[in-house]
Amino acid sequence: MREKLIGRWGEAEAAAFLRRRRYEILSMGFRCRFGEIDLIARSGRYIVFVEVKTRKNDRFAAAREYVDAEKRRKLRNTAAIWLANNETELQPRFDVIEVYAKNGAFRNPIINHLEDAF
Repeated sequence: MREKLIGRWGEAEAAAFLRRRRYEILSMGFRCRFGEIDLIARSGRYIVFVEVKTRKNDRFAAAREYVDAEKRRKLRNTAAIWLANNETELQPRFDVIEVYAKNGAFRNPIINHLEDAF
């Protein structure tokens, strides 16, 4: 339960981060039978599918390293379902946002945005 709350906090922080950079958030937590996409946003000519990874720190591994080949496959399949149900001429792009709660503190997180991550 705690991990789920931390994950939701990270997704909210990532969405706020994107809004400050003039992204339009279209969906949060889109789910289908293939999986879930944390954030779907529009930026310029792109429809951006965002995987958010929230961690306390990167001592063991960077948060982005948890987006393995299987996760990328699920994200692509889930994005294909979203695109089939939402008409758009925008170019799809997959980003990863790392949110680090410094030593478990939920103030002033460190956020790394990896555009076109895969």
